[in-house]
Amino acid sequence: METSLYLPVKTFLEAAGYVVKGEVGGCDLVGLSGAEPPVVVVCELKLSFNLELLLQAVDRAAMSDEVWVAARVSAKGRGREADKRYRDLCRRLGIGMLGVSDSGEVSVIVSSVSPMPRTSPKRRTRLVKEHQRRRGDPAVGGSTRAPIMTAYRQQALVCAAALDKGLMRPRDMKALAPNAGPILRDNFYGWFERREKGVYTLTPEGQAALLRWPQIVLADPAP
Repeated sequence: METSLYLPVKTFLEAAGYVVKGEVGGCDLVGLSGAEPPVVVVCELKLSFNLELLLQAVDRAAMSDEVWVAARVSAKGRGREADKRYRDLCRRLGIGMLGVSDSGEVSVIVSSVSPMPRTSPKRRTRLVKEHQRRRGDPAVGGSTRAPIMTAYRQQALVCAAALDKGLMRPRDMKALAPNAGPILRDNFYGWFERREKGVYTLTPEGQAALLRWPQIVLADPAP
């Protein structure tokens, strides 16, 4: 699965100085530099290099400063990474290629370059904000079958945990979840029930969510 490529590529980008998180804004991996504004790096994962991977990378180029594709390299050297035409296409598009061996070693096949300005400020800003709002790195890049642990879902789980511990009013949770009021009121996941004005309780669905994601606890946000 693509998720098997996530940790090797994450480690590779972290070694280059980026803070990397998975499944942000529909991207398998997003890395931010420590500069202000940050340099945004996106990487898409596939088990093998193919056209769909390049199409994803072209789309992600509109919201990033640097875009990479990563795939498992063929043990027999017969994969697309050995096809000069594929490598040349990546070079022309300004897309970097990373090869991941069976042992998890990451190698640069084609360096990433940006031949022309191509970012969409709105999409870029949305991507950066989602990355920065998440607590830690809760989603493995390449995941397709599980709900993505977005910053909003994390905040909703914090609210659910607060209700489970007896905090019933949004104002009591504000230090833990700044958007507690709108989250409880909108009840997007069906986890909360309004008992009276400004007072909420947890539904069975909310209890089940806390059991499903026990790693979300009442704690200060981590980067």
